[in-house]
Amino acid sequence: MKNTNTRLIQIQWEGPFNLIDLPSLTNGEFDYGIYQIYGKHPVYGKDVLLYIGKADYQTLGKRISQENWLNTNDANNNKIYVGRLHGTITPPEEVWSKEIDLAERFLIYVHKPAYNARSISSLPDSEIQDIHILNWGSHRDLLPEISGLRYSTKLDDVGYELYKWG
Repeated sequence: MKNTNTRLIQIQWEGPFNLIDLPSLTNGEFDYGIYQIYGKHPVYGKDVLLYIGKADYQTLGKRISQENWLNTNDANNNKIYVGRLHGTITPPEEVWSKEIDLAERFLIYVHKPAYNARSISSLPDSEIQDIHILNWGSHRDLLPEISGLRYSTKLDDVGYELYKWG
């Protein structure tokens, strides 16, 4: 079997929050992470995953408020979930930034939210091969766990055989 050097990204999710909660949504000056927006979509219905975004080098509250979610269908019922990366130590800011970027892109690729259409089509295979994301807490409709081994070509040429007796 091929060597797998797993890069584990763990995300602790909180929510739901409303748009009016954004100014108070802060966990300090470096409140960076990923967020999900749920709301009404004209084709997919109400209370569905609309968008996954990232807040990198700016707080979650500031980044989400920069987008125009007030002008969507039924904006008063939009729900926001925020995810903060966690682990045994806080990595250097450039590593943290890279993990936020990879997590956002991989989550979009796997879950295909309606308003992330431009980001859904492709993700460089080599970038996700060794990524493993664990979603903790209120991750809502996101899968609790996704692995680059499952969504990449890394194991395509391993040469599997079905188990059999004899």
